[in-house]
Amino acid sequence: MSALNVLVAVAVVALILVRQFKPQQLGGSGRKWWVVPAVLAFFAVKDGGLIDQHHQAGSVTLLGAELVTGVLMGVGWAWTSRIWTEPDGTVWSRGTKATAGIWVLGIALRVGLAALGALAGIHMGTGAILLALAASLIVRGGILMWRAQPALASYGTAAASPAPQVWKDRV
Repeated sequence: MSALNVLVAVAVVALILVRQFKPQQLGGSGRKWWVVPAVLAFFAVKDGGLIDQHHQAGSVTLLGAELVTGVLMGVGWAWTSRIWTEPDGTVWSRGTKATAGIWVLGIALRVGLAALGALAGIHMGTGAILLALAASLIVRGGILMWRAQPALASYGTAAASPAPQVWKDRV
């Protein structure tokens, strides 16, 4: 387990928590919502060790379960986030109480997976966590961008129109 991977995981989780519950502009100024997940995936695979060589079948199963949990968390985060358009045409998102519930459930599932692995003697390391975080973020970002597409398509033209429409998403 690399100390750098642990630091990256803790820093990213803190960043994600803060950013999900603060209003964040979507699609503004060419933001690349996929960069952080790509960096996380790089750190996850750079040292190898995603699969415990002494328990290959079990560690592949746990890694798969971790990735499925990550994808489901990303879906949950994206669908429980509120999306709205400001009068100037900018599109924003923010996590809700339901998003916090998805966090709690996801952490509980991950603790359970880690406990199962430990009971079976499987060493997973931080790479699996980083890869699952990357999956969560790429799925969340993709779904948020897809959900916001109608508003983002008109971004830039809304400010020029005489009466911009305010669009709010139901959660």
